Amino acid sequence: MIPNQWYVVLDSNEVKKNKITGITRMGEKMIAWRDASGQVTVMSDKCPHRGVALRLSTTENDCIVCPFHGFEYDITGVCQRVPANGRLAKPPNALHVKTYPTREEHGFIYIWWGEEQTIYPPVPWFESIGSDLVYTSQKDHWSTHYSRAIENQLDVVHLPFIHKTTIGRGNRTLVNGPVAIEESKWPGDHLINLWVYNEVDHDQTPKKPSELPISTVRPFLQFRFGNLWQNWIADKIRVVIAFVPLDNENTLMYIRFYHSLKTPVIRQIFGWLGNISNLIIERQDRRVVITQRPHRPDLDIGEILIQGDSPIILYRKIRKALINN
Repeated sequence: MIPNQWYVVLDSNEVKKNKITGITRMGEKMIAWRDASGQVTVMSDKCPHRGVALRLSTTENDCIVCPFHGFEYDITGVCQRVPANGRLAKPPNALHVKTYPTREEHGFIYIWWGEEQTIYPPVPWFESIGSDLVYTSQKDHWSTHYSRAIENQLDVVHLPFIHKTTIGRGNRTLVNGPVAIEESKWPGDHLINLWVYNEVDHDQTPKKPSELPISTVRPFLQFRFGNLWQNWIADKIRVVIAFVPLDNENTLMYIRFYHSLKTPVIRQIFGWLGNISNLIIERQDRRVVITQRPHRPDLDIGEILIQGDSPIILYRKIRKALINN
């Protein structure tokens, strides 16, 4: 994974007050929980005393209680009580559970994966998604590295083949460009904007990215590091995916369908139809992407890339630079 990034790791509704949620993210076992005020934290699933899994804990007085010896840890990971030492004894300072900087925004729970910062940057999101849009959500597991799943959503060449019965209908096999441009809105922000110009092949020569207009057209796809993607279908219809790394060979896809219909019954029906459509399309991708080798892509893995793969090349260049930074 790329260090020093905010990553979506959970949907907000997956973590309840005073209930421990055990997860595996970034190849590490973690727990997430809320105190009575609703504040959420993500920390290591390991008691520093004897190494027991804290996902087996209970909660009491805004602390988690280790099931093995009753040690109590607050939402910052600091030990507040060692029962064996007596009620009045101050716990040793070394008794501290590793805790990740955590933010809860946009209905997601983010953690900072990397070195501690004096000031943390904003969590990644898409400013074009406002409070006028509502969403339905679902999740799906892919047996591949999260960067392979991300690259698939930047791949415009595969559309008429993998998705010939859905979004790739029309036999638009010729790929003009595409145009992929990196944008930064604040220090450390890395956003890829992608414009798609596929068309039916009538023996014409594909246009180069420099020959295509972008100034007056909003991007069709966007990816924001660490792990968020948006398909800007229309002003009031979007698909957002968070590619959550479980480990180097497994990814959990959090898929959201955004729209503006708020009448209860219509909202429910439209959201349900959006979820079904997204799952069908996503499963068309999954059966092929999980066969790609190696699981983790890079610039020098021997793939012979073409002009239509330029968004993937840009993604790999940014990813490599961030890893090596």
